[in-house]
Amino acid sequence: MSHSILSEFDIVFAGGGATACVVAGRLAACDPSLRILILEAGQHTLNKPIHVQPYQYPFNQLPTSTTVTFNIGNPSPRLNGRAPIVPSGRCVGGGSCVNFMVYTRAPASDYDDWGVNGWESENLIPLMKKLETYEVQPDHPTHGNNGPIKVSSGGCELGVSDEFIQVGTTYHKRRYADDTNDLETCNTYSPWRKYIDGTTGRRSDAAHHYVYNQAHNPNLQVWDGKRVKRVIFEDKRAVGVEFTSDPVSCPDADQSSSIARALKLVVICGGAFGSPTILERSGIGAEAVLKRCGIQQLVNLPGVGENYRDHNIAFVPYLAADEAVTMDALWRGESIVQESLAQWNSSGKSLIAQNGIDSTIKWRPDNEELKAMGPIFQPHWKEFFQDRPDKAVAIFGALAGYGAQLSRPLILPPRNYITAGYFTLYPVSVGSVHINVVENDKEGIDFTTGFLDDSSDIVPLDFMYKKTREIFRRMASYRGEIAAGHPDFPEGSAAACREASGPVDINAPDIVYTAEDDEAISQFHRDVVQTAWHSLGTCAMKPEEDRGVVDARLNVYGVSNLKVADMSISPLNVGTNTYSTALLIGERAAMIIAEDLGINCVDLTRV
Repeated sequence: MSHSILSEFDIVFAGGGATACVVAGRLAACDPSLRILILEAGQHTLNKPIHVQPYQYPFNQLPTSTTVTFNIGNPSPRLNGRAPIVPSGRCVGGGSCVNFMVYTRAPASDYDDWGVNGWESENLIPLMKKLETYEVQPDHPTHGNNGPIKVSSGGCELGVSDEFIQVGTTYHKRRYADDTNDLETCNTYSPWRKYIDGTTGRRSDAAHHYVYNQAHNPNLQVWDGKRVKRVIFEDKRAVGVEFTSDPVSCPDADQSSSIARALKLVVICGGAFGSPTILERSGIGAEAVLKRCGIQQLVNLPGVGENYRDHNIAFVPYLAADEAVTMDALWRGESIVQESLAQWNSSGKSLIAQNGIDSTIKWRPDNEELKAMGPIFQPHWKEFFQDRPDKAVAIFGALAGYGAQLSRPLILPPRNYITAGYFTLYPVSVGSVHINVVENDKEGIDFTTGFLDDSSDIVPLDFMYKKTREIFRRMASYRGEIAAGHPDFPEGSAAACREASGPVDINAPDIVYTAEDDEAISQFHRDVVQTAWHSLGTCAMKPEEDRGVVDARLNVYGVSNLKVADMSISPLNVGTNTYSTALLIGERAAMIIAEDLGINCVDLTRV
């Protein structure tokens, strides 16, 4: 295979996702003379409607999509034999250009739990503020006012969210809080803010706000359609990367390899799937994995690809009133799209600047709920949650619409829907991601999600099905359940799904479930539970002897001039939708790299 050295750079980024954009953008703004290259397998996202128009986010999940990679997991008996599919961002900006745009931040204590020097919450909170402009409430003590990433309430309000909050604060007896993302508040019904610019109505992603806004700098290069094969070393010092044209983004391109030299640093930013597999192809990883793939080992680092974590989510659809405002007509491509686009283009408002998700709760069970959940969850509750009141067990919310692309695709008649979405934040189960050789010496991945492997992980999901159903059937827009999207309850069950003319009374008795009903709910979750698109942990920032992959300065153990910066470094799960953490890792990584390279930059230290 031919190799051509295209050019030399100071820093080469292997992967162009959210974190890479933050790091490269900050460093380029700080020192415009730095020659920086970002190599991204996916395509550019600049001003493309599917990325900048918020309402289009579900279309990135279509089976034909090339803006995400569909990582196929090994079949699992805990999932009734299913092979789970976990998409990850595959475009410039990565997950930040395809995600749901929900603004969530982890409790500050999550970062303290990492126990890593320099990553304590007191050091990170200034960076959390620095990266955002919180348009909802200026001068809030834990939010930022001048950062590149805009946070707003979106382009219009949805009545469904008011109904969800009203039932939650009355029937579910939780209090209301305007901000559940102040780094400690949880167990409140709250508005769910968004990564949407309140002025333009556009998605607030890392590509546009850290990289594309520096198009004037010729030293900041982004090459799309380039797949990094491996890091090139000289005496265990990273000196560049080998890459090819990506066969998906560039099917007709020459597949020969090229080399990009890095004079100062290589930074791997491939995410929870890309980063460990790049390391393994480079000879860094567990001996058994490398041996079976015929790769010469450079560094024995058995933690590479281990410690895979995610959040487990389920979506459950309901029928909604004809007068309810939902996303359904837009997602079906009806005439309302043109009217809404005209408004969005002129004012940044309308349903175009919406994700359909306006309300949420970071939920902790009360004593009665804990009792109802039974004994299997109790040890995890006592060990992890009981004495940490800022840690939520799960997040749930109301989606105004049914996004068939987001879960099991049901063929439903054209009408209005509302969907309950709920996901657990700190599941016990852990998986792994490794390279594997499949037929004809082609590389595949050996990916085990671990979903529901620990028996305690399904318990909150089963409970949340019941709790969200009680909340939804009390909401004014409720018109019944869609049986095909619910558990298969036995005939004659009190939980049987049906259409309804309206909600039940707020004080109506709860549905009484039999043991057979409970089994149907568990089987339902084994059939439908899926990724929350929050993959992390596979290049963990931990001590090497604890199966760590990078140190506190993000250096890969055993080599020099090589760092990893993305969600794969997170050693533990975080109680949040992970975009906020990916941005934060990027800001911290930019500071670390500037310090390491002796770049004196006020912008990186000033908050």
